[in-house]
Amino acid sequence: MNIAILTGSNRLESTSTKLCRYLQKQLEEIGCTVSFIDLYKAPVPFFTPDNRNPNDHNLIAMKQTILLADAVVLSTPDYHGGVSGVLKNALDHLGFEHFDSKAVLSVSSSGGAVGVSPLQQLQVMVRNVHGINCPEWISIGAENRVFDEEGAPINIKIQERIGKTLHYFVKLAAQLRGPSV
Repeated sequence: MNIAILTGSNRLESTSTKLCRYLQKQLEEIGCTVSFIDLYKAPVPFFTPDNRNPNDHNLIAMKQTILLADAVVLSTPDYHGGVSGVLKNALDHLGFEHFDSKAVLSVSSSGGAVGVSPLQQLQVMVRNVHGINCPEWISIGAENRVFDEEGAPINIKIQERIGKTLHYFVKLAAQLRGPSV
């Protein structure tokens, strides 16, 4: 199973990105191949309908990675009750061909209470590009945004929830992908 993680924070020490690194490790431990796109380290140009395919290395790599993925994880911090601008911009560059009939898991780590609003917004965007939202999501509020030196959330209940959610997500992705060719 080929999973793409697109993490949309514009902050070096983003807990959303730390959470996604943990997800990557967990997914790889169950046999998935994971491609990690960090929009902080590999930003894409501003979207404009006048030039939908600018010659930008990061953008080309992102589009190809999402296109080839069997399933996608989208991650955002909660910025004023919404998704980050860098993630929204990246998603504007993508379309039906990138998400059609693929399982998509939405993830957030916020500085306040759990980031439900941005996760709901992501689910609306995923539906509009014909992706299949995983009914589960991962949302970590301020009190649980602490990670140990190996990158795992310190709260064992959060680790358990993540494990159950990833199992469900991978199972859904496999069902949507169908038999391997």
